[in-house]
Amino acid sequence: MSEMVPRRLLVIASLIVVQDLAFFAAISPLLPQYVDDLGLSETEAGVLTAAYPAGTLLMSLPAGFLAARAGPRLTVVVGLVLMGASSIGFGFGNEIGVLDAARFLQGVAGAMTWAGAFTWVIEAEGGERRGEMIGTLLGIAIAGALLGPPLGALADALGTEPVFGSVLVISLVLAAMALRVPEPGARTRDTVGQVARALRGRPVMIAGALLAVPSVEFGAIGVLVPLKIDDLGGGAFVIAVGFTIGAAVEAALSPRAGRYADEHSWLAPYVLGLLISAIALGTIGAVSVLAIVVAAVVGTSIGAGICFTPATKAISDAIEATGLHQGMTAGITNFGWAGGEVVGATVGGAAADAYGLGAAFAGVAIFLSVAALLALRAGSAVVGRAPSRV
Repeated sequence: MSEMVPRRLLVIASLIVVQDLAFFAAISPLLPQYVDDLGLSETEAGVLTAAYPAGTLLMSLPAGFLAARAGPRLTVVVGLVLMGASSIGFGFGNEIGVLDAARFLQGVAGAMTWAGAFTWVIEAEGGERRGEMIGTLLGIAIAGALLGPPLGALADALGTEPVFGSVLVISLVLAAMALRVPEPGARTRDTVGQVARALRGRPVMIAGALLAVPSVEFGAIGVLVPLKIDDLGGGAFVIAVGFTIGAAVEAALSPRAGRYADEHSWLAPYVLGLLISAIALGTIGAVSVLAIVVAAVVGTSIGAGICFTPATKAISDAIEATGLHQGMTAGITNFGWAGGEVVGATVGGAAADAYGLGAAFAGVAIFLSVAALLALRAGSAVVGRAPSRV
């Protein structure tokens, strides 16, 4: 590959994940309006929020295997076409069943575009700067989430039809761009059975769990924070501001956390990030001042920006140690993220329905604190043997 190809590739991969994260995050400012217009309960709002990651969860490992077996370019192109078509359904849907189904298909498409783009970049860059490159790509993806809340606010003002309908055009343009970029020639010849056995190994399982924990936090935040801000009198604009500033902070921190993981260990930034997020979530649940709540939302993003990249780096290292293709790093990353998002959104919404928002926030904060302690206990011995690996 020429030196220019990785640069071009990074640009296209960045645009792909930006689109994915932007339209995933666009639901947050729209959620209170859907609750009012469709008469949704907190549980039903949680299901709508969780439909996207549920689709990603279902497709995560197959998408990683497809990227490894058939190549990242094909995986990306198919995912982009499906993303465009399903977004049309979401934009024009006006019944909860249609919206849930469209979000689910968007999640399936997102698993494919993310697996293809992630695998493509990791293959092109090699292993020495893996943590930094993962952090860069995650940071760019999170920057895409900066666009999500404003897009949601725009859809709230102009209507979902033109905003989500534009995804089809954007997706087709990105697919055409992707078809013009050469891809690495490496392909896996592993069978499904061989891959399944390798993925059941303890290092891969631990690494996947590391990513799932903060993903539970994000799933819960996506449901609980908009409802909390709405209860305090803030509208779609205030929700968008909180999530946008938070995404900007997280995007800036991710590459730095990746460099630290390359040079030292995943453990310290991971645990620190979980504890910061736990404190911020406890604050959101306990206070009734809108400005403090918005500031605490930014605090959760600081924690996530510190711990997500080291967890992803741990997955990549664990996959490399098994001898599997790096396409399965994308598969496990999607699986851990989506599984956590589904649990966080559905359980968080149900807990708020049953016990109130304050108790739901407190429950997630306690969960993150316990997970941080377990990571210290399980991870210290492993770090002692190999600082950059689980």
